[in-house]
Amino acid sequence: MAIKPILFNTEMVRAILDGRKSCTRRINKDANDYVVPDMDFFDPEKRTYAVHNYADKEHKIKLSIAERSCPICPGDILYVRESVFQGVAHCLDVSGETECVLTNDFEYYADGLHKKDHWKDKHENIWMHRRPSIHMPKEAARIWLKVTDARVERLQEITEVQAQAEGCNSGLLTGACTARGQFEDLWNSTVKKSDIDRYGWDANSYVWVIEFERCEKPKT
Repeated sequence: MAIKPILFNTEMVRAILDGRKSCTRRINKDANDYVVPDMDFFDPEKRTYAVHNYADKEHKIKLSIAERSCPICPGDILYVRESVFQGVAHCLDVSGETECVLTNDFEYYADGLHKKDHWKDKHENIWMHRRPSIHMPKEAARIWLKVTDARVERLQEITEVQAQAEGCNSGLLTGACTARGQFEDLWNSTVKKSDIDRYGWDANSYVWVIEFERCEKPKT
């Protein structure tokens, strides 16, 4: 078992908190037109799986098979990185100069309590500053997930039921009438414009499918 961070945007954090999301898909960067991932070779002890290397895009001429590390495996514990407000205390040091000190006061952007990026806490000497999810400290984690399954498949293999498990069953995005259509919009919104041809919905690339359930923070 490994303990690792995982990023979610605000809408997905809310979906997890509401119990609407129990799965996430992430780009498999080991795969491309000539490399096909294969979880039939998954080794839980070594945390590895296989990739098949081909000489052609039709995958008719196999060159070799190689071992790759799995980024997330069943049984792993994930702590969600989300956008937070962290307290900053402005106090005087021994020389009498103002010093800024990060505190362990945290509030969460997904809770929708605050709209400004900076605001003053009820404590007179503490200001709350917004930190993006990528910079959320581990001690601020409030959502812990246990991975129940991890597999590899093509992006467009997702079904309507699976799209609902991704949190796309409650009118999350406009313009799509089905959960699968909502997921297509959601997926493309998370891909950089420069990568859309390579990793966008139409590219139908290989992705990690990570299923999870809420769990308690592990004891250390």
